[in-house]
Amino acid sequence: MIFCMRIKVGFSKARNFILILVFAVAVFAGGYRLGVQGYKAEVTKALQVNISRTLPPEKNVDFSLFWQIWDVLSEKYFDKSKLIPSQLVYGAISGMVSAVGDPYTMYLPPSQNKIVNDDLSGSFEGVGIEIGYKNTHLAVVSPLPGSPAEKAGVKPGDYIAHITDLKKQVDVDSSNLGLSQAVDYIRGPAGTVVTLTLVREGIPAPIVVDLTRVKLDIPSVILSWVGTGSTIANVKIAKFDSATPGEWDKVVREITDKCQTQKVACKGIIIDLRNNPGGYLQSAVEIASDFVPIDTTVVIQENGDGIRQEFKSDKLPRLKDYKVVVLVNGGSASASEILAGALRDNRGIKLVGDKSFGKGTIQEPVNISGGSGLHVTTAKWLTPNGTWVHEKGLIPDVEIANEDATVDAQLEAAVKLFE
Repeated sequence: MIFCMRIKVGFSKARNFILILVFAVAVFAGGYRLGVQGYKAEVTKALQVNISRTLPPEKNVDFSLFWQIWDVLSEKYFDKSKLIPSQLVYGAISGMVSAVGDPYTMYLPPSQNKIVNDDLSGSFEGVGIEIGYKNTHLAVVSPLPGSPAEKAGVKPGDYIAHITDLKKQVDVDSSNLGLSQAVDYIRGPAGTVVTLTLVREGIPAPIVVDLTRVKLDIPSVILSWVGTGSTIANVKIAKFDSATPGEWDKVVREITDKCQTQKVACKGIIIDLRNNPGGYLQSAVEIASDFVPIDTTVVIQENGDGIRQEFKSDKLPRLKDYKVVVLVNGGSASASEILAGALRDNRGIKLVGDKSFGKGTIQEPVNISGGSGLHVTTAKWLTPNGTWVHEKGLIPDVEIANEDATVDAQLEAAVKLFE
């Protein structure tokens, strides 16, 4: 990954581990089954050879109940082929982590951890949705542009009530599913089908969609020109992954080349963060830094002890003199809310659209031996003015819904602000 900025309070170090996860796991993957199965078998064999019951002396915990359950299962469960030690251990760890009660703090077995890392590299296989929690229920954060989910009419905020995949023998309610388990059920190789039963606010009957998984390779930053004479740069940021900084730099060069070198009378820039579920925090900070003066606070991190750190830009802002409008909706979450909040708080830039998702915590991904991963919520983040958006979202300055699928009323409203 290439990052061009240095942030006070050691941002160059923090960028290696701080991750904003709305959905905890992206639901795009699926082409890894053969490789993962081979790896899984290797782990299983190792665990079957030697499972230590020794408790570290510094841990004052009674594990007798755990081993009692383990032994009863081993003795009495009728299908011994299902008693794979590695899977039992993974399940026990997942249960321990989920007992914290934070849906974004989770343990990822090797196969799921690989999916997350691959997803953040920018190339995906699957149906193209990000999932998270809305009012404690499993929900769609956003569909990716051009994905099977978007083409099928899946919308941000849709509750996922049921998941069916006949080939994988999955037919489950989502009421008791964790995020990682839901991802396991929804993901799959290209060409296979998963059926989602959705509940949408304002629609009395459930919506059933059959989604055929595909390979997706969608840029995270896309530039187009809108408005009279195509004088407004419309920059769609779909996600904040490892490719985003390089793609953003290319777009900035294209904008400045047209507006400055070619002397075109550009009216400004629209930053479209609709259905952007988040990603790497540092990408949001870097992009925000192109619009605000040096030494400006972009985001505030606050840990469990109330200790705050301010992340500030120290690079020259290339776009600080441009008029800017930001588009948001219910699928704008996490890192996209950081960017939107920073631009509004620091420059009074107007937000247009619907209320954002409301994801105000930070996760640190920790790689565990054997290929597993642990995502731990380490802090909450605040906008420069000290606003915590968690479960509240950002309220746009110009609230307008896209009620007609044939007309982008939100984009039109943004364009009018440049007149």
